[in-house]
Amino acid sequence: MRASRGFWGATAVVATAALLLTACGGGGSTENKGSGAVDANASVSVYGTEPENSLIPANTNELGGSKALKPVFSALIGYKSDTAEPYNLMAESITTTDSKVFDIKIKKGWKFHDGTEVKAKNFVDAWNYSANGKNGMQNASFFEQIQGYDEISAKEPAVKEMSGLKVVNDYEFQVTLKGPFSVFSTKIGYLAFAPLPDKFFADPEAFAKAPIGNGPLKFVSRTPNQNMKLTRFDEYQGEDKVKFKDLEVRIYTSQETAYQDLLSNRLDFMEALPPAAKAGGKYKTDLGERLVEGKLLGISALALPYYVPGYNNLDLRKAISLAIDREQIVKTVMNDTYAPADGYVSRGIEGYRPGVCGEFCKFDPVKAKEFFAKSGFTGKLTIASNADGGRKEPLVAACNSIKNALGVECDFVPATDFGQWRSIVNNRQLTGMGRSDWSADYPSIENYLNPRYKSTGSSNDSTYNNPAVDALLTQADQTADKAAAIKLYQQAEDLIAKDLPQIPVWEEKGVGGKSNRLKVAKLDFGRLADYSSIEVAAK
Repeated sequence: MRASRGFWGATAVVATAALLLTACGGGGSTENKGSGAVDANASVSVYGTEPENSLIPANTNELGGSKALKPVFSALIGYKSDTAEPYNLMAESITTTDSKVFDIKIKKGWKFHDGTEVKAKNFVDAWNYSANGKNGMQNASFFEQIQGYDEISAKEPAVKEMSGLKVVNDYEFQVTLKGPFSVFSTKIGYLAFAPLPDKFFADPEAFAKAPIGNGPLKFVSRTPNQNMKLTRFDEYQGEDKVKFKDLEVRIYTSQETAYQDLLSNRLDFMEALPPAAKAGGKYKTDLGERLVEGKLLGISALALPYYVPGYNNLDLRKAISLAIDREQIVKTVMNDTYAPADGYVSRGIEGYRPGVCGEFCKFDPVKAKEFFAKSGFTGKLTIASNADGGRKEPLVAACNSIKNALGVECDFVPATDFGQWRSIVNNRQLTGMGRSDWSADYPSIENYLNPRYKSTGSSNDSTYNNPAVDALLTQADQTADKAAAIKLYQQAEDLIAKDLPQIPVWEEKGVGGKSNRLKVAKLDFGRLADYSSIEVAAK
């Protein structure tokens, strides 16, 4: 997916012999915090952007869709918002003796919003549908470690089920992977692994317009480019219950407009603030005690698509990276709400190492000119992105830095909105560099590398293809020992850094804001509101 990234050691679940996850509290308790009573029947509004794709869990991997779908669906695993530590949500237990074959038992009596009970087959059927190549789900590759994925992921598969999935009974199923995979028990908390009710398979297209989930909030309505409305599901059994009644994800085309609504208490929550608010630290005065800070896991980069003539050139990629004054941009444009990035994995992820990008993530206009001359590139450079959400200003600054250092024209190319922007990227229609931000789907180094840099990755925006990287990532995936697997992922990251398919630029520290109505509101590690933390003060 795509985050105040604080920097701490996120805890990952280790898939070791006889692994047994025990249930524990999720992000936010039900006790009142601060003075005064909580209004359990209140409505809450949050800043939103138009979803990129249809509202199906396996077809959603960006913030616009995630804001609406994450509270509608609950997976086997949840993550604590403040530490990213995994805990059992729908899973009763997850056990394995070899990190290859996993026995998963689910909690009984858990309901979908249509009143039907969630059973093991709802997970198995959902995963098979999501991995099936003919269905074209954006997140299909997240299932690639499961035995039988290679057969079902073909555009016209000869099979309908992965051989690695087996229903044992109504509340138990077995997953067999291609090989040992130390990250599996952490990964399956990602939205794509949510169960789907029987009604989905009767009419997926209709379901996408009115999704039926099993989470703390249920879908009410959607008006494109205006809002999505959800309401509390009172029969919800999870630890991450909400303490308010209704949620409106309000769609804005202007982050500044949303911020003004926040300041005037017409909007309850924003997870990111516009550049104008950050200038000179103005937001601190504006918000005061309404400031929300979090510990986020994510990274921003520029993708250099290999299919664009002239961009499949390592000297050009080195020149561009050397020409970006990250320190100056995060200080003057972002007012220290971001930090310069120096690799492909976010600080706070186990396996992160400082300085992986080395000299090429440090501003050096002299070296930049030397590599640019060697590249032989002629013409104009461009950086494309949606312009809303505060994306334009730092990218314009990056373009200006490149222009000044290299003596070449560089223009920012805006897309109409995020949906159009991602359509351009996914359809391989970039004509130059493109913004490629990433917020962790789950706390693992694997999540930063497989989706973005494996040749088959779901978010490989640069169409990068290095067989050596693919081989190392596959080997890491199939290594049961977590420490050994991390070393292999790090070796892959080192090769990626040498190729520079994407140029790391900065990491968001994460600042947001809440209205006066909210007593409590937190950011989770993926740059979303932690809905279970929100408390509305009673009048």
